[in-house]
Amino acid sequence: MGRATILLLCLLAGAMAVRGEDPYFFFTWNVTYGTISPLGVPQQGILINGQFPGPNINSTSNNNIVINVFNNIDEPLLFTWNGIQHRKNSWQDGVLGTNCPILPGTNYTYHFQVKDQIGSYFYYPSTAVHRAAGGFGGLRVNSRLLIPVPYADPEDDYTVLIGDWYSKSHTALRKFLDTGRPLARPDGVLINGQTGKGKDVKPLFTMKPGKTYKYRICNVGLKNSLNFRIQDHPIKLVEMEGSHTVQNTYDSLDVHVGQCFSVLVTADKVPRDYYMVASTRFTKSVVTATGIIRYTNGNGAPASAVLPKAPEGWAWSLNQFRSFRWNLTASAARPNPQGSYHYGQINITRTIKFVSSTSSVGGKLRYAINGVSHVNPPTPLKLAEYFSVADKVFKYDTIPDEPLLKKASLVTLAPNVMNVTFRTFVEIILENHEKSIQSWHLDGYSFFAVAIEPGRWTPEKRKNYNLLDAVSRHTIQVFPKSWAAIMLTFDNAGMWNLRSELAERRYLGQELYISVLSPERSLRDEYNIPDNFQLCGAVAGLPKPSPYTI
Repeated sequence: MGRATILLLCLLAGAMAVRGEDPYFFFTWNVTYGTISPLGVPQQGILINGQFPGPNINSTSNNNIVINVFNNIDEPLLFTWNGIQHRKNSWQDGVLGTNCPILPGTNYTYHFQVKDQIGSYFYYPSTAVHRAAGGFGGLRVNSRLLIPVPYADPEDDYTVLIGDWYSKSHTALRKFLDTGRPLARPDGVLINGQTGKGKDVKPLFTMKPGKTYKYRICNVGLKNSLNFRIQDHPIKLVEMEGSHTVQNTYDSLDVHVGQCFSVLVTADKVPRDYYMVASTRFTKSVVTATGIIRYTNGNGAPASAVLPKAPEGWAWSLNQFRSFRWNLTASAARPNPQGSYHYGQINITRTIKFVSSTSSVGGKLRYAINGVSHVNPPTPLKLAEYFSVADKVFKYDTIPDEPLLKKASLVTLAPNVMNVTFRTFVEIILENHEKSIQSWHLDGYSFFAVAIEPGRWTPEKRKNYNLLDAVSRHTIQVFPKSWAAIMLTFDNAGMWNLRSELAERRYLGQELYISVLSPERSLRDEYNIPDNFQLCGAVAGLPKPSPYTI
């Protein structure tokens, strides 16, 4: 074989290797303060490249996302990617249990892959109460072209970020919490950063007659569940937090804090403007925001001033949850149908019950899980574990799998870290003894939301589980005086955050971390610490441990 032929073969092999790697998308974010007036009153907001809300991230399954974040506000900052699983890579999770914060005037580059995922997600700043000032945006993961989607391609794809909002600054809200006071009722509700009130309100979205559109709706707020609906238009649910669903049609959807839904809407009504509506649920006084959807052939005919009514009570919301079903025949990120994973036939190896509580410690408000209110140490938990100095930073398993209810009022302030054995199938019960609704999120995973019921959980309640087609998702609500059951296989090694999505609860301790260690210390199970990873606390200046190998 001649030299020229060998050279050509080498070049072709190199080209194939380059083409074989999943695509990269690069972003540079300049995070600054700026004046915004979403409620008609000027206030300090957190902007990304001058935008509020932040820019949408539009990706496809398995893409590599590289985001260089320049922190130009006056406080340490992190971003978390709500619902992105970071397979083998909790280094990129962007929470204080895994990452050192990005200090003011410095930058840090996140690099993560949306591996084997599709769906609608969002990002937000996870530090302090920064989310109350903005810094959030949509994050969508489209299906690859070779994977069939169980509905026709929509005419367009829209992101709808709904959430409650306060007119006070994030620093003022944090002072309330630091002095032991809870947050009051929000001052408003926003849809993509606007209330829809005032003169000369411009349409948020347009629709061509006869066409079908996809709306990705996420509750990015701080405290309140919201009901979403569109005047005179039914909405067809097709996807929920990374799972294709049975395509039921609804007049409205309850979207709890941290949750995302994708719906299809067809423009088949009289050409004119229509309102989309987001309003608070389970509150004494209802706060509402609107956004205009304009038919392109409607000549700007105004929308009716009569808004569609929201449902009342949480029994309606519970029944809606029970109507959600996993689409067993649809493919998600991989060619095999979702229903080929028979989670209901796997033996449970461990049952963990988490009970939330509200207490006063030293005269100040604290929220806890099983009697422990989490405190973030100066050294991120993941770093302490990786550098083998965990015993200097935290203790494992400070809470039992079954809480001692007699001691529920006795709250300990400490890092809350629980060990879970790698690749075990675990049942988690989230029990709410309080009078307000809660919303829980787990990083690094999706789980099967098999039941929500009123009362207290007992093993006999398992007979009511949906063991066939419960939706695989990452956030679940727990109604007052009720419980929720989720099931999952802990097959993603790392340090993962289980948290209340309600900002004040999380800030005041209602979160924990789940350590999932691979005994092999192999690259097959977990990636090495990134070269650019920031070190702080007890590991600052320490040499890096020996890297994992295959």
